[in-house]
Amino acid sequence: MLIINIKDNESIDRALKRYKKKFERTGTMRELRARTAFEKPSVKRRFEVLRAVYKEKTYGHLED
Repeated sequence: MLIINIKDNESIDRALKRYKKKFERTGTMRELRARTAFEKPSVKRRFEVLRAVYKEKTYGHLED
């Protein structure tokens, strides 16, 4: 459970923004979406490799 301490003179909008950011960093929604359907480990690995190839192709020239 996430706990957000509201500071003195802090608006609800600001506290809600901090809550949303903290919630996003925990990765809860990402995990729930991943659990909706089973994905074989080989498929996960293939996706990771494809993503790495794409990143290398896109951002690889920046290291030169």
